[in-house]
Amino acid sequence: MGEAGSVLTVTADGDVRVVTLNRPDRLNGVSEELHRRLAEIWRELADDPKARAVVLTGAGRAFSAGGDFDHLRRHHTDAELRERSIRLDRTIQTEMIRFPLPVVAAVNGPAVGLGCSLALGCDLVLMADDAYLADPHISVGLVAGDGGVTLWPLLTSLLRVKEYLFTGDRIPAETAVQLGLANRVVPSADLHQEALALAHRLAAQPPEALRATKAALAAVVEQATRGGMEAALMAERATMTSPDHIRIIDELASRAERRSKGGE
Repeated sequence: MGEAGSVLTVTADGDVRVVTLNRPDRLNGVSEELHRRLAEIWRELADDPKARAVVLTGAGRAFSAGGDFDHLRRHHTDAELRERSIRLDRTIQTEMIRFPLPVVAAVNGPAVGLGCSLALGCDLVLMADDAYLADPHISVGLVAGDGGVTLWPLLTSLLRVKEYLFTGDRIPAETAVQLGLANRVVPSADLHQEALALAHRLAAQPPEALRATKAALAAVVEQATRGGMEAALMAERATMTSPDHIRIIDELASRAERRSKGGE
């Protein structure tokens, strides 16, 4: 699972598995391959008899910048890709909710869009002091179908959910803790070790009691989110071909290309 060059790697630290989004040159933006691996990895880890806890983090200076522009643009004209992406989004959300082991997010940098949803889908969230959360789906013409509608209302007030989903504004680490979207802020240099230490502490808990408690909490989450998740996913699929989304993504992608060539 941890082969060199993979878009997602898994390494072992005793009975803790460290899952790393591994596209650092693209700020761990989600490509089609990474999207697929994020849907597969949870069952693979659940089948690992020696795993007792997981840390989820990103390589380089970002946790994940969300959807890769090239991948997003392909959705504009590829109906099969749109259907596949919605299935993967549904799988990722469902598998993370049902995953039997405790998962600690080590948010080492920006966690944006799907990256934000991945972080908030974990059981405990540690954030580097220079990291932030943001879900700009609406700002790029999309419905927040990959987790914002599903997860945020369970973690903070509906007023706050609307404020940050409607505007797409960044949420600094300290504010995320105040809102209930993160557990605590950690100095950037200490984040990995603190996340590992917390994961090892959870791994040392009586496994049957921990898993059963997490399963009961998962039942609560599924009951609360079932309708909203599906409505948001279907609406996101519809907006993947909206004129606003196509225009905004083309503009953002063109701007990024010019910056990469030194034109801006």
